[in-house]
Amino acid sequence: MRPFAHIPTIGTPRVATGVPHFLGEGPTWDPVRGELLWVDIMAGDVYRGRFAYGGGIQIEERIAFPDTAGAVAISRAGEMVVAGTHRLYFRAVDGTVTAGPEVIGGDERRFNDGKPDPAGRFVVGTKGPTSEEQLVRFETDSRVTVLDDDLSLSNGLAWTRDGRLLYSVDTLTRRIFVRDYDPESGKAGARRLFSELPGDGYPDGITTDADDHLWVAVWGGGCVVRYSPAGEPVGRIDVPAPHVSCVTFAGPDLDTLVITTATENLTDEQLVQYPLAGLLFTIRPGVRGNHPHLWAGAASRLAPTSLEGTE
Repeated sequence: MRPFAHIPTIGTPRVATGVPHFLGEGPTWDPVRGELLWVDIMAGDVYRGRFAYGGGIQIEERIAFPDTAGAVAISRAGEMVVAGTHRLYFRAVDGTVTAGPEVIGGDERRFNDGKPDPAGRFVVGTKGPTSEEQLVRFETDSRVTVLDDDLSLSNGLAWTRDGRLLYSVDTLTRRIFVRDYDPESGKAGARRLFSELPGDGYPDGITTDADDHLWVAVWGGGCVVRYSPAGEPVGRIDVPAPHVSCVTFAGPDLDTLVITTATENLTDEQLVQYPLAGLLFTIRPGVRGNHPHLWAGAASRLAPTSLEGTE
């Protein structure tokens, strides 16, 4: 039985794109230009798209970066920051790409999911072979602050509507954490357990809605689950792809939930069984999302070659 099979369903998503991704991830709404951004991590590609009739997404551009593209964020001016394998990459409005210095190392280690915080600082985690993976924040004054350094696989991030709570995912332990967060200073409190997923599914990308419920993409579970602020699952969206990787609210009214999926680690038999795996999906679940945080931009491009101590 699928995990969360007992939770009421919210609706049926529709296919939004025709291009399958090996590891589609990180959908991000750009409210300034009215576009959706997302990544195909291992291909190192960032996609730009616009909503079309009926909830479809028309791909406008595929932008190749030098190595992996774990996450993308955009500034008000239109600059992009992309989490590469060991460093950040920056794409200017004119399309010029520059590389930041190497911040992490290791052949099997890379940056993974990331988002701007309420003040526009870029927060991003790492994926690697150890149980000492990190969640770090790139400050606007050239420092990098370590928020966590004991994770199995740092993944999804989301803030409450007022920015005072930060949710974060440690995928391989199936745990979702929450902590107090000062949206201005970035001071973060001690993390505490919000929820631990049952069964075979793993929490991946997350987002919050205007009612401060948390939406969780369940990798290996073929669904998205909505959690109440108390940590109780209260709704489910079944997706015709086993590896559901991330979610975000998008569109001018922030009333469309965009769901990314992946073909990574699927067998030949599973690819036949799930021909829609790797595509993007959309659904209007009857609630709106929160206004997306924009990256602070060029002022935060500087980064040291080593990390500072845990906050």
